Amino acid sequence: MSGAHPIVSRLYDPVMAIPERTMLPEHREYLVADLSGRVLDLGAGTGAMFPYFAGHPEIELHAIEPDPGMRRQAESKAHSLGLPVEISDAGGESLPYEDDSFDAVVASYVFCTIPDPAAALSEVARVLKPGGEFRFLEHVRADGVVGELHDLLAPAWHTVAGGCHLNRETGTMFRTDERFELVDYSQLSGRTMPMIRGTLERRPESQLYRWILDWVPVW
Repeated sequence: MSGAHPIVSRLYDPVMAIPERTMLPEHREYLVADLSGRVLDLGAGTGAMFPYFAGHPEIELHAIEPDPGMRRQAESKAHSLGLPVEISDAGGESLPYEDDSFDAVVASYVFCTIPDPAAALSEVARVLKPGGEFRFLEHVRADGVVGELHDLLAPAWHTVAGGCHLNRETGTMFRTDERFELVDYSQLSGRTMPMIRGTLERRPESQLYRWILDWVPVW
């Protein structure tokens, strides 16, 4: 989700074909289960989530994807599925949507590639309605010796994997953000590439906090 990576965009679906058939379906089903209303697919990539959204007509789907090659593939996939979706050319750090405009935001293998993940999480908090859900599936840095290996390989991995950061500790950021209530969180098995899956709920902001935000630019 960090610019154009034509080789990665062409290879992504073939490389992920086996995991998408075997390991990932149950996790992708989790991301869409019981969702309704206005939903944002944050970093649609080639449209891996689109087949799962397609079975939910109660969802008004929007998506962002800054990589032009991946965005074209996502648009083609949406068309083949008959899935109505608006895919915007935007990054996670600057979402082209109004405050409190989504009932849910879904992110799958996205925060590893966003250049400024903290800014992107702030944008998720901004566009979610109070009580809205942020659902995620991400890979994270491993513990122990494998984690040290992730640190060693991270620069090369970033170069060949389209800007992906192998050693991000995204789960800590999600669990500790006070703008969200932690509803569900799991660290999934996998010594070489551990994953996290979960749901955060946007906490209501106090009227005082809203008033401060309104006046900060004036100060």
